[in-house]
Amino acid sequence: MTGAPSTATDRAPWDLAFLRVGTLVSAVATAVAAPVAGVLGGWGSAVAVLVGAATVIGFFVVSGVVIAWAGGIDDAFALPAALGTFLVKLLVLFALLGSLPEDGWLDRLVLAWTVIAGALLWSGVQMRWVWTRQVFYVPPPAAPADTRAGGPDDGAPDPARPASER
Repeated sequence: MTGAPSTATDRAPWDLAFLRVGTLVSAVATAVAAPVAGVLGGWGSAVAVLVGAATVIGFFVVSGVVIAWAGGIDDAFALPAALGTFLVKLLVLFALLGSLPEDGWLDRLVLAWTVIAGALLWSGVQMRWVWTRQVFYVPPPAAPADTRAGGPDDGAPDPARPASER
């Protein structure tokens, strides 16, 4: 199916409100996980949870903004932007984890598991967001105009209403 390219006025806007919800859920989970990790593994584990959570939040915020920006230009740019951003995020994450010394004070294993858990948490937030929101993938239709002369309350019977309700 081919057609004229869509313009910014006939497309639904890109909604980034899920970023606020994801950040809030991540902050609550981090507020619980960091002290627990600190008690179980020491300061290095608690800081690893904080660094991991900040990394995940930053990655998802950057992805959301980049994808919305690219999709705002043209919807066809959203997927390449998502894939490119994902590749860059993977490279940054591998560089971050690889740059940490194995015997350093920051617990690399806790950091890695925090990133995994945070990514799964954000994925769950995004899935729930999509499932519970009325998201239009095409512009919603305009409301039908009232074509009767006197409007809806002109006293004339409405042919669309059943006779029992007239």
